[in-house]
Amino acid sequence: MSRIFQQNRALGYVSNQVPATVRYVTGRKENLVTTCVGKSFQTFNCTHFRLLTVSGLHPEEITCLASDKFLIYSASGTIIYGWRRGNEIKHRYVGHKSKVTHILPFGNHIISVDEDSLLKVWDKKSECLHTEIPFQNESFKITAIMHPHTYVNKILLGSEQGTLQLWNVRHGKLIYTFSGFSSKITVIEQSPAIDVVACGMSNGQIALINLKVDKILMEFTQEWGMVTGIAFRTDGPTMMATSSINGQIAFWDLEEKKIVSTLLAHHDSVSTLKFLPNEPLLLTTSIDNSLKLWIFDKLDGTPRMLRYREGHSSPPLCIRYHGSKGDSILSSGEDSSLRIFSTISETLNVSLGRASYNRKASKKMNKLSDDHLLMPPITSFTSEMTREKHWDSIVAIHNNLVEATTWSFDKRKMGDLKLMPERFKKTKRSDFKTFATCLTMTHCGNFVLIGYSSGDIERYNMQSGIHRATYGNPAHNNDVRGIYVDNLNQCVISAGVDTKLKFWNFKTKEAKDAFGEIKLQDSILFVRGHRESSMLCVVLEEFTVLIIDYDTKTIVRKFIGHSAPITDACFSPDSRWLITSSMDCTIKIWDIPSSYLIDQFKMSQPCISLSMSPTGDFLATAHVDFLGVYLWANKTLYEHISLKSINPENEAPSVELPNMLQFEHKYDIVDAMNLIKIEPEAEDDEGEYINLEYKSPCQIDDDLITMSSLSEAKWKNLLDLDIIKKRNRPKEAPKKPKQAPFFLPTVAGLEMAFNVNGIVQDDDSTKLKTVSNVENLTAFGIVLKKSSESNDYINSINHFVTLNPSMIDYEIRSLAPLSGGSINLMDKFLKMIIEMFNSNLNFELAQSYLALFLKAHEEIISGSKTLIKTLDEVEVAQNKRWSTLEEQLLYSIGVVSNLRNYC
Repeated sequence: MSRIFQQNRALGYVSNQVPATVRYVTGRKENLVTTCVGKSFQTFNCTHFRLLTVSGLHPEEITCLASDKFLIYSASGTIIYGWRRGNEIKHRYVGHKSKVTHILPFGNHIISVDEDSLLKVWDKKSECLHTEIPFQNESFKITAIMHPHTYVNKILLGSEQGTLQLWNVRHGKLIYTFSGFSSKITVIEQSPAIDVVACGMSNGQIALINLKVDKILMEFTQEWGMVTGIAFRTDGPTMMATSSINGQIAFWDLEEKKIVSTLLAHHDSVSTLKFLPNEPLLLTTSIDNSLKLWIFDKLDGTPRMLRYREGHSSPPLCIRYHGSKGDSILSSGEDSSLRIFSTISETLNVSLGRASYNRKASKKMNKLSDDHLLMPPITSFTSEMTREKHWDSIVAIHNNLVEATTWSFDKRKMGDLKLMPERFKKTKRSDFKTFATCLTMTHCGNFVLIGYSSGDIERYNMQSGIHRATYGNPAHNNDVRGIYVDNLNQCVISAGVDTKLKFWNFKTKEAKDAFGEIKLQDSILFVRGHRESSMLCVVLEEFTVLIIDYDTKTIVRKFIGHSAPITDACFSPDSRWLITSSMDCTIKIWDIPSSYLIDQFKMSQPCISLSMSPTGDFLATAHVDFLGVYLWANKTLYEHISLKSINPENEAPSVELPNMLQFEHKYDIVDAMNLIKIEPEAEDDEGEYINLEYKSPCQIDDDLITMSSLSEAKWKNLLDLDIIKKRNRPKEAPKKPKQAPFFLPTVAGLEMAFNVNGIVQDDDSTKLKTVSNVENLTAFGIVLKKSSESNDYINSINHFVTLNPSMIDYEIRSLAPLSGGSINLMDKFLKMIIEMFNSNLNFELAQSYLALFLKAHEEIISGSKTLIKTLDEVEVAQNKRWSTLEEQLLYSIGVVSNLRNYC
């Protein structure tokens, strides 16, 4: 494990090649869609695509998903898991010897098929194997499975050889073998008409077959190749949709038997295609890591996108935190897109679009098909938030492209400016090899400086895009690998392949000579800076990292330890740490003041870009061949960690990448069965994802001070009741009723009840009532007296807490001798207060009751030695509990103040 960083979660994953599953939950009255993201799956609601749950990690990659009315089923390796609410394991079905490829919930059973075409039928509740039907891959390799409507105990199987078979799974018998096709069957879908199913083949052919008579009703062919999905619209129009491997969707009119329209929905193969029941909504997912919902509300019958959730379709190349709050991460990917990932909620993720040579022209065209307008991927970018409300605040350079593009974080779109030197704008351009290599933006947000492979450095105005200055002629003899500007726009630092680090005057329009230069031992790979501390990190091609103080122009630190080219580096917000990543799959953390390596860890894939949060709470990383952005929590903010120096030559410990869950699992999915209590099957299982009522315990820990759950109106104004009564007294005196009926004393509370305590019946034959005692005690006085006899004040405390403020005032004043009480009863009340302090429960109520007691009986207390002695015990118990509370309050205030300093 890493000493400093701990896995937190992964951002940007939506879907992959495994088809999603959709089900309607009656309790929520909406459809839920479940998508696969590697070793886990996540569930969204179709109303807003809000992420509801994320499952635990499976031992292997998920191969298929399915769902019924109650559970979600996932197959990982040879095991099938049944999940309740999308995150609780309820069943495990073990028995396959090869990977499971298909799952079909079938009434009270589950049908599964593995790579060896072994079909198994399981009982859902008992997890027992019901039937097993083996097939031979050479003669009938199962590639599709479906249950025809109204066909009891029967399933339809499609094969790689192109044949269809109908089986009775209850008896394990073959019912019928249909006429085959010349191509592999990839998908089988039930149509709204009984006995009619649609079969999609790998050659693009779609056939609608009547199973009852074994007849092909109609045939279609899509020109984009293999059919990956078939869906039928059930809200009125007789429409069928088919998807392909290039992201195209075709819509067919079954009455006219012709194609109606086409839709380029995704960048890659469509993995899920489903019409929502009785709604004009089409749900699609794709390998391009996107989930989209389309609505048919246009006059021409074509769909438009209603809502979507997507991430990078190709791995990210550069990630950077934007702003000072640390809640937004900018990410550019190989798909030429620039995205914003929120660390607060997935619903706040935004796409700024894909880089285009002509943004206005690409708007009029299909955004997925304008490949001729698509620019190369963004390799690096810079951003500042100082003037982001006024003009574009992001500048990006592209792979082997001379022009730089601007983007607006505030407007969430690509800007109109293209930054390019004048000599490349001419029609007679002769230099086609020069391209932008690095860039930086000034802290004020007014200028951007761009370095080129020709050695030139140009400065542009961000508002207008006008060229403002040139540094050097050229600045370097070869590629410019790094540019940096200090916090006050006084000095420009440039680094090149020629091993030179040069210092230029920022304000000079044409600076021919640098006023400072540092010659290094090897070519420079890139530079990273920290403006507040005047430190510059210079990474060399020989795997060496240098720290330079650019105020004094001296090398202050040198770090050696990586064994492969360094891909990225960043400073911590307080500039104490330098974090570097390398192609040797390691991330190293260097302590700058001590010049020691204090932490390192190794992952399965190299980190190509990393960025530290401005608040210091997270480290964001991007890795080769991974689509997500991974967050690592800084453990030093939450616990004390002793950091020691590490030998850079030591082997780094291996650490797994964070998963989709926000917290790390301490157990694997197999052990989870022993930790989660499996509840019996219930009728209300369909009400999944409903916010169940949570009953909080009275006390979490005996050592903690626990406040009551009563409203402030029941205890906060006890000392001011006389003032409140005086303000609320009626203007006219109450009128006495003509005839006041005889009544018994009532008990205070919400329900009407008479106080019959103390009254006993002497003889069953007489109606006369006699009083058992002559004490004139109130209801609380009687309960308090009984509690003192047993030395257990729980009943008296519970009784007193239920009273309203007026009754509390009355009961406390009734404890005095002149009001029917006694000194002994007052002493028992103080012992009840001591018991409340010692139990750590209802702390504020005990303080309020004690204050009212002292105010009402100050004269009696001062004249009683017994009460004074008991008050000393009350003071000891009160001070002991208050010191505990004060210590926790001061600790919390210190933590909050420390976090504010980071902000």
